Amino acid sequence: MTEKITPYNDSNRSKKEQVAEMFDTISEDYDGLNRVISFGIDIKWRKKVVKMIAKTHPKRILDVATGTGDLAIALAKNTDATEVIGLDISVGMLAVGKDKIKDKGLDTIIKMVKGDSEQLPYEDNYFDAITVAFGVRNFENLEKGLSEIYRVLKPGGSFVVLETSVPTKTPYKQGYTFYCTKIMPFIGKTFSKDQSAYSYLSESAAAFPYGAAFNNILQKTGFIEVRDTPQTFGVATIYLATK
Repeated sequence: MTEKITPYNDSNRSKKEQVAEMFDTISEDYDGLNRVISFGIDIKWRKKVVKMIAKTHPKRILDVATGTGDLAIALAKNTDATEVIGLDISVGMLAVGKDKIKDKGLDTIIKMVKGDSEQLPYEDNYFDAITVAFGVRNFENLEKGLSEIYRVLKPGGSFVVLETSVPTKTPYKQGYTFYCTKIMPFIGKTFSKDQSAYSYLSESAAAFPYGAAFNNILQKTGFIEVRDTPQTFGVATIYLATK
């Protein structure tokens, strides 16, 4: 990323410490607010990610920055996987996710794990597929996190990222900028316990190296067959890569 965006602008703490605190604070509100802010379109985007992964018939999947486990749950229900690991640095988000997973009877397939994307607690070539939905922009060191993901992915395995991006065409670009800088922070501040969280989420989205820039980082990390597919006028992008 060209600039380091953090939730609380606290120079005495690392980005990952601040991100963990932020998500712990908003964890109980996150699912509902996320549906409102995205107009529910994020559900459609996740379905596309699951469809991509399902085509490869993976048995062991890692969902990094799993949050409350929405993507992990969808992967467990709609793929051949017998083991899905949802990993996140926020204990608050994981706690919400564990309750959802238990309610759906998926706790024998999905395991929620507290962990750091830059120090994954798994051996080399362990997973058949790895996903990240709206999480790579929260990595403290983007290239280090991607390198760890590359390390634990099996050769031939699929890596799929769903992340926000910025529309390039008028009037979508202007509309997106207005929504992210004015509307989204307002909704977050009105309904969330954390006044800074949704300002951070919109600022970090704008600063993320999307499209060709992110493709280049993936290729630099070692991934091959990298391609990106913009979603909904370019407000999000799905990236698919292979080891």
